[in-house]
Amino acid sequence: MNILIVTDAWYPQVNGVVRTIGTVRAELEAMGQTVEVIGPDRFRTVPMPTYPEIRLALGAGRRLAAMVDALKPDCIHIATEGPLGFAARRYCLKRGMPFTTAYHTRFPEYVRDRAPVPLALSYAVVRRFHQPSSAVMVATASIEQDLTRRGFANIRRWTRGVDTELFRPRPKEFLDLPRPVSLYVGRVAVEKNLEEFLKLDLPGSKVVVGDGPAKDELMGKYPDVVWAGAKHGEELAQYYAAADVFVFPSRTDTFGLVLLEALASGVPVAAYPVPGPLDVVDGSGAGCLDDDLKRAVEGALRIPPEHCRAYALNFSWRRSAEQFLANLRPFT
Repeated sequence: MNILIVTDAWYPQVNGVVRTIGTVRAELEAMGQTVEVIGPDRFRTVPMPTYPEIRLALGAGRRLAAMVDALKPDCIHIATEGPLGFAARRYCLKRGMPFTTAYHTRFPEYVRDRAPVPLALSYAVVRRFHQPSSAVMVATASIEQDLTRRGFANIRRWTRGVDTELFRPRPKEFLDLPRPVSLYVGRVAVEKNLEEFLKLDLPGSKVVVGDGPAKDELMGKYPDVVWAGAKHGEELAQYYAAADVFVFPSRTDTFGLVLLEALASGVPVAAYPVPGPLDVVDGSGAGCLDDDLKRAVEGALRIPPEHCRAYALNFSWRRSAEQFLANLRPFT
């Protein structure tokens, strides 16, 4: 089957959406499918306001339509609610072609953190975007329940996986820092609630791996934190494995791939009891969820690393790709 994915989040961006699409694409191709991705890299772009690392495509309509016509896909999946996503949605609706969508990001909450826009208004826009979709793919039960309460329909599950060969327990000596080492990996942006971690009074060291629009400000406020910048591949895996606890302060993520990457590395998770951590960690014994984040860290540090690793082995990218494939709606 010839699958087309249209996404506003694509390389060289580094985030969970890009990694999910890229990894699932590789799995689908290994299963014999043909997958084409149309992202902002094919268009003239401008930086997103307040988040210049993200580029927004300009004038996508006609050019995207010509690309889709040339590709002749058997099905179309729209991954994001951005300029390319809206252009692909218009294309499909105009031609009466079915399509699927995904709810990767709690976009209304992200907007609220940056501007005084009521959640009800943002959710109305997002709900309207997904309404014609044959299947709105979500990663967890918590997000499915939340969207159902907000009037979304046609929701289907699309889980996530982890590369357990890359992310695995390794020697801790990679980080020569006072112990315990509390690690955060992800975007350094307001919606990640990172300052709730940075201001905690914790023993040992705090390490932040990642980049983003809030980095300069937070570096100035918290000079004792080790700011490692963005890391990838083998080096990123070494940072994970060298930590003693992974701290996830976000309250807005729909899943959090970094949770699985930490657990696969034998590192327990400390987080708030919110969607994402509740779905990935709650009841597993591989992390500690608490409204008091410091108490969550203290509890997580008592968890055996081998338990975290064993739990992460249950998550497969092949299963994720199979779910995605089953959710698609071919034209014929």
